[in-house]
Amino acid sequence: MWIALAASAAMSWGLYGASLHRGQTELGNPMRAMLCVGVAYFLIAVLVPAAALTQQGEWRNFTLSGTATATIAGALGALGAVCITYAFRTGGSPTIVMPLVFGGAPLINVISTMIMHPPKTAPSPMFYAGVLMAAAGAGMVLYYRPAP
Repeated sequence: MWIALAASAAMSWGLYGASLHRGQTELGNPMRAMLCVGVAYFLIAVLVPAAALTQQGEWRNFTLSGTATATIAGALGALGAVCITYAFRTGGSPTIVMPLVFGGAPLINVISTMIMHPPKTAPSPMFYAGVLMAAAGAGMVLYYRPAP
């Protein structure tokens, strides 16, 4: 099940950049598109968990640390959306911006995860080979991207 959910997230985020860019173009102002993204975040990321927590009777046991960390995570996600919006606004195209985002994000994720949750054993040399391959893959996507 988790693989299907992860694939669904990849599909959603993979479609995000092109859809956001098109929305910005059609609305004539990137901040109009960002407002629409915010409405969507509210509808999906606030109302759905609120309904689920109500149904489960789980509106208690929020810890300060967990709440702060999760809120920071949400702010990082929203900040990323703002940065992508401005990247498009200042001339970036989805064929350049999104490979940079999605090529860099996994590398940053692995490094930050290893810092926050240190591995019990040293990573295999193949891990470092994978990091290099991911960076090279993103570079190749950028270099050989289709002409706009």
